Amino acid sequence: MDNSQEPAPILRRPLHEEATDRLRDLIVQGRLVAGARLNERVLAAQLGVSRTPLREAFKVLATEGLVELLPNRGAIVSQMDPVRLSETLAVMGALDALAGELACVHATDAQINEIRALHYEMLAYHARGDLAGYFKFNQAIHLKIVKYSGNAVLYNSYRQMNGAMQRARYMANLSKDRWDSAVHEHEEILAALSARDVKRIRALLSDHLAHKLSSVLAALPARQAA
Repeated sequence: MDNSQEPAPILRRPLHEEATDRLRDLIVQGRLVAGARLNERVLAAQLGVSRTPLREAFKVLATEGLVELLPNRGAIVSQMDPVRLSETLAVMGALDALAGELACVHATDAQINEIRALHYEMLAYHARGDLAGYFKFNQAIHLKIVKYSGNAVLYNSYRQMNGAMQRARYMANLSKDRWDSAVHEHEEILAALSARDVKRIRALLSDHLAHKLSSVLAALPARQAA
């Protein structure tokens, strides 16, 4: 028998990775608010996992700054630190700009078309007012641009930092005006990428994140107080 024709095994993700993704979504979308205690018994039942993978998920999210581990007292959803947020988004803005520049040079036409398809999916969710669905494709677009920069170090660094910033990026779009502006900015980013306009895309991606930062910082005190 030709082993090359054998079907590939079905790969299953570790439970703690699934739990991490689910909890991250709950925190990013504000369904678990800053300061909320993470009740292991309740969350384990809701997610259908035991406490062991749940605790592993807490540890991962703590490294991203989304969860605070309290000695002998469990874990809570962390508060957003405006200083850390400003510093991190400044770095990510620079990474975004560099990724856009490199993607203009290295991305294939097929890869740019893949990003364009994601953009149209994102627009459909925006038209329906589905922020959670919109955000999923929004993040996919940014990650694809970074991936197609062709720089693995840049890609890995960006992914590591992006987990901690998803809550802020999601929050920025809670303002309808800001959300609409973000969609327009994405239209311009796609146009610049398609034209392989290095100078234009650097400025657009840097400004895009700066606009998010100002929106989040303006809303942060009221959001965390809620």
